[in-house]
Amino acid sequence: MTPSNVAQPAADDPIRVAAFEGRIAAGETIEPKDWMPERYRKQLIRMMSQHAHSEVVGMLPEGNWITRAPSLRRKMSLLAKVQDEGGHGLYIYCGTETLGVDRHDLIDQLLSGTAKYSSIFNYPTLTWADMGAIGWLVDGAAIVNQTVLAKCSYGPYARAMLRICKEENFHKRQGYEIMATLSKGTPAQKAMAQDALNRWWWPSLMMFGPSDKDSPHSAELLRWKVKRKSNDELRQRFVDLTVPQAHAIALVLPDPDLKHNTDTNHWEIGPINWDEFFNVIKGNGPCNRERLEARRRAHAEGAWVRQAAEAYAAKQRGRAQSTAA
Repeated sequence: MTPSNVAQPAADDPIRVAAFEGRIAAGETIEPKDWMPERYRKQLIRMMSQHAHSEVVGMLPEGNWITRAPSLRRKMSLLAKVQDEGGHGLYIYCGTETLGVDRHDLIDQLLSGTAKYSSIFNYPTLTWADMGAIGWLVDGAAIVNQTVLAKCSYGPYARAMLRICKEENFHKRQGYEIMATLSKGTPAQKAMAQDALNRWWWPSLMMFGPSDKDSPHSAELLRWKVKRKSNDELRQRFVDLTVPQAHAIALVLPDPDLKHNTDTNHWEIGPINWDEFFNVIKGNGPCNRERLEARRRAHAEGAWVRQAAEAYAAKQRGRAQSTAA
């Protein structure tokens, strides 16, 4: 279903495309009713829907630790974080609908397995320290990416990022505090924190995607200023921020090739196992099937809520029509 207030792109023609490209080059923001090339619209739908799916699936690795959190304070913080992730998905689904798609269609694509989401959420959460590693590393990587997306050329997407980034900062602080506390605890607790870091470090680096030369979409997205920095630039920013944080809590990053380049003032990492990344993307990660099955089950069990909401909305519309008559 297409929202009636969305201006549908006309057939692309050179004059309109040139005018659009000129607006992008001038740094203007594109809004839903503005004319846009069909390719721009489809790329946004692809990118934004994958982002929304990632937020929703991202609730799952942490959700099963809510009842096992070691204190009431930790339980409340984790519960709030998982709730935030669901809200982030909602914001982005709403933004995607301004492009003329229906969120129900997007969710159907996720549940059928035809849509992609971030590879990071197909890894298991084995210990409480994983809650710290996810908050520190995964949400830390998300912040690096999303603060740049807050300046992207499509207005609804950029504005959604403003609130999301504020909440992600809370998530990162929560995770880093967990890791710092464990690192200062007993030898067993510090070992648990180090083990979680060892398992989540490389998948977190993969979150930014392969180098742009190996990405089929990056050049176009960079030209249209949907992306403002390359995958490698974002990954480098994340590494430079995270290495000193690891040193501060006496944890060791699992990279024997890690070194500081005094000429560039950047931390250089060893090679990333991209075979693992692409294998997870293809559906062969440790928890791909488990994550999708959990989403399908939750969707089915929540059918009564959707039906009740639709019935209530219909009743309210009927009352409004009666009052107007």
